[in-house]
This record gives sequence, structure tokens and C-alpha cells, in this order.
Amino acid sequence: MELQINGKPVQADVDPNMPLLWVLRDVLNLTGTKFGCGVAACGACTVRVDGQAVRSCVTPVSTVAGKRIQTIEALGASGKLHALQAAWIAEQVPQCGYCQSGMLMAAAALLDRKPRPTDADIDEAMTNICRCGTYQRVRAAIRRAAGPGAAA
Repeated sequence: MELQINGKPVQADVDPNMPLLWVLRDVLNLTGTKFGCGVAACGACTVRVDGQAVRSCVTPVSTVAGKRIQTIEALGASGKLHALQAAWIAEQVPQCGYCQSGMLMAAAALLDRKPRPTDADIDEAMTNICRCGTYQRVRAAIRRAAGPGAAA
């Protein structure tokens, strides 16, 4: 099956029902996407598919064939941090860090959809679970990445 991952065509000889998460991690060795709960509740496995945040642990790989898949490995450009990654650092969001790749991918999908999100928009979009409880820092980082004029 041919997949479009991080802007490149990739061939994966896998069962069409295999979850995208395991194709990424175990077959393609893209280990930035994390396994958390396995039931799409926590969001650690979030990637973007055609720009939308998707929980890869419950997404059969066959449903994303021919679509643009982006993992955390491709969020920044050629050694340069994405605005969200820089904001994450500035706001000291990560603690244990386990959920961060999924959080960043969900936040990137939000900013693509709503470049100047309100706190309500952020709360609605960011359904990922952070066991360290950094939700206020996540909100501040998203506002910082959105730049001046982001609604509070």
C-alpha cells in the first residue's frame, strides 16, 4: 500500500486493517508518535491526515491511503522549529513529555483551521490528555504561536 507520509511516498506491505500508529512506529520506524491508551481517548497518537488531527491508534491504515499524513517528525522545517514548538519551549509546556507530540499535532491542526483561536476554540480542539496537567501552559503556547491578536 502506498502512503504519503511527511511529504514523501512510502510503500508499506501491511494488513489494511493495521492501525496507522503501528505502521508508523513498527514498520516505518517513525517513533515520535506515541501509544497511550489504544482507544482514541488520550491523544498521544495524534497525527494529521489531510490537515486534520486524527487518533492513529484506531485508524486502519487502509483509510488513509492516498491522503497526506504528517507526523511530529515533519512539524518543523529543515532543522527550524515550528512556531508551536518554539512556543512550547517558551511556555515550558513539557514535563514528562509523553503526550507532547500528539498535543503539538492537534494544536497544529487547530491553527491551520483557526489561525487566531479563542480559548473556547482551544478547549474544544485540545482533547488530548496530559497526565502532568499542563493545560494552561498548552493554551498559553497556542496563543503565543498564533501571534499578536490571538483572542484570550
